Amino acid sequence: MTRLSKRLLLKTTACSTLAALAVLAGCSKKEEAPAAPATAAPAKAEPLKIAFAYVGPVGDGGWTYAHDNARKALDKEFGDRIVTSFVEKVPEAADAERVFRDMAGQGNGTTFGYMEPMLKVAADLKDVKFEHATGYKTAENLRTYDSRTYEGAYLAGVVAGGMTTTNVLGVVGSIPIPEVIRNINSFTLGAQSVNPKVRTKVVWVNEWFNPPKETEAAQSMINGGADVLMQNTDSSAVLKTAEKNGKYAFGWDSDMTAYGPKAHLASAVINWTPYYVKATRDALDGKWAADRTWWGVKEGAIDLVSLSDKVPADLKAKVDAARAGLKDGSLVVWKGPIADTDGKEVLAKDAVADDKFLGGIKFYVKGVEGKVPGADK
Repeated sequence: MTRLSKRLLLKTTACSTLAALAVLAGCSKKEEAPAAPATAAPAKAEPLKIAFAYVGPVGDGGWTYAHDNARKALDKEFGDRIVTSFVEKVPEAADAERVFRDMAGQGNGTTFGYMEPMLKVAADLKDVKFEHATGYKTAENLRTYDSRTYEGAYLAGVVAGGMTTTNVLGVVGSIPIPEVIRNINSFTLGAQSVNPKVRTKVVWVNEWFNPPKETEAAQSMINGGADVLMQNTDSSAVLKTAEKNGKYAFGWDSDMTAYGPKAHLASAVINWTPYYVKATRDALDGKWAADRTWWGVKEGAIDLVSLSDKVPADLKAKVDAARAGLKDGSLVVWKGPIADTDGKEVLAKDAVADDKFLGGIKFYVKGVEGKVPGADK
């Protein structure tokens, strides 16, 4: 499964309609209309229609909530030049194809599991432009976009490494794909940068959004000694569980402070607005092209926000230094030497991982307990 559900689809029929996930496109050519009387007012261009397909509910407080905030920002930025709509809780299954076809005059998709259905629909609807969040397959009318969430995970790790007293961290994982494994590893690397003694426990729930399972997973790790938790799932359940148990945790994708103010150390957030504004402009200006965009701290797409007052000043300074390094390029999360959990070198000293490497991570770094599910297959 892949988080392909956040895509913008832009249909250029009738002078541009944005339909399906993250597809934006403008009319490359306007139909010739009969000459109007000299006194007639110029016809108003039809708005670009942008539709979003969301994997979860807009009220999840995390992933889908972040995308919908960006959708609202588009409405504010472009006014009556666009019309946006969304469908929430679209399953990562065959039924997603039906939803995409229904949306083909409207919109956008936001999860990895939408990739194959979207490819199929894009092949049939050449006049619609599609965008897929976190995917890696493209077509002439389908492009992909993503955020470097692993940079936010690294910054959270810096805080976690300095705040733990047991040296045991916990991560609730959604689905064991490279995107999520990369975030778990980066969180651990960030923690190790300030505290080499830390180790990370992982419990997989195999869903993006399932608060009861997330709660159970978080509780099991707390019972196993973890005192700082992170998640790569979409609800606030992990933070709430930490609050109930008197432990620490982070918000993910959106600012989750309100869900557990005593437990909340910070939130690793995604700001989709910069990309969605760019994509919409590309569509409106006729500059949309099938490519891949992967933005992080440097482009304002990723940040660690709302640091708790419980975080000491010296640790906040380390977070600030790491953020500045990610922004100017002086800090690279995936730079060797890095070894996997068995001690095997995966990145030699001073070697820097390229995007192909980052997109294929199927191992835990040293310090993460256990094995990645299915890694030996």
